[in-house]
Amino acid sequence: MSNGGGSTMTWVVGGCLAAVIMPVVMMVAVSGSPSEADTGSGAGGGLKDGAVPEAYVPWVLKAGALCDVIKPAVVAAQIEAESGWNPNAQSPVGAEGLSQFMPGTWKTWGRDDDGNGRISPYDPGDAIMAQGRYDCALAKQVEGYKKRGEAHGETLDLALAAYNAGPGAVHQYGGIPPYTETQNYVARIKSLIPKYESVDDPPGKIPAGQQMAMPLPGNPPVTSPYGMRMHPTLHVYKLHTGIDFSAPAGTPLKAARDGEVTFAGWSNGYGNRVVISHGTIHGDQISTTYNHMSAISVSDGQKVKVGQRVGAVGSTGFSTGPHAHFEVMQNGKYVDPAPWLGLK
Repeated sequence: MSNGGGSTMTWVVGGCLAAVIMPVVMMVAVSGSPSEADTGSGAGGGLKDGAVPEAYVPWVLKAGALCDVIKPAVVAAQIEAESGWNPNAQSPVGAEGLSQFMPGTWKTWGRDDDGNGRISPYDPGDAIMAQGRYDCALAKQVEGYKKRGEAHGETLDLALAAYNAGPGAVHQYGGIPPYTETQNYVARIKSLIPKYESVDDPPGKIPAGQQMAMPLPGNPPVTSPYGMRMHPTLHVYKLHTGIDFSAPAGTPLKAARDGEVTFAGWSNGYGNRVVISHGTIHGDQISTTYNHMSAISVSDGQKVKVGQRVGAVGSTGFSTGPHAHFEVMQNGKYVDPAPWLGLK
């Protein structure tokens, strides 16, 4: 862990040098693992099957059950960002193990959680549980800042920033510190969470009289309809090819109709983008797109059902803030999504 944030580091791994891009933070790995009874969770338990190395699953589940803010997928995403799941990772500044604990911080949070008679940041059980305890303590601390009006933002984002830059920096700046490294650290972990998160979305349904379901929960307000407008970042008068909905960062974006993912990745001004083909509807080829997302939850060629999560609201690409830009394509041309969603 680093109170100044992480950077592109040269890590010492098993006596060899390997360049890894990730911040310096805290934790560990070794023998021993809790039983299923100890985890308080059955198979899956909030983790996507096969995403976490099998030996670490019980510990990640247990650490992810210590508080409401820090879920198992958060713990897993953080470990990937910290060490790439290398239990022997070391940084030039002295951070050690899976979660990259600095020695001073380890003295406070490390315990013999795996019961092997030693307290080591290189023991997976000790490290992962220490990570969970420290993350939860940071979440509680930044929540206190928020309640006193001393910081603003999502509790998880602030806790992750505090893990990387120190809680003092979060308090000093009243939110995520203006350090590029810390901001990238938070964004990276948030983008990795869907990779590890097991999401059991309830079966979706297209409302009567509509051809598509709303791609966001509830009835989000429209902030910019389909049609000609002055582009907010390019500052040119051009067609707004979809509908913008107001929604907080991280809000699930869901498939508006059954279909197949034909694109899932980065696309210039759209940022993180997903395109779903819905086949032929009334003789026309129909697709929908989901854009500017903070994270993508599907992959090319994947079959999806209406209501299934495809990603999360974000502000990637040409965007001035978190929102959902949703498009409908009819025979390869953009059309107004409003009638498809029952808004007209």
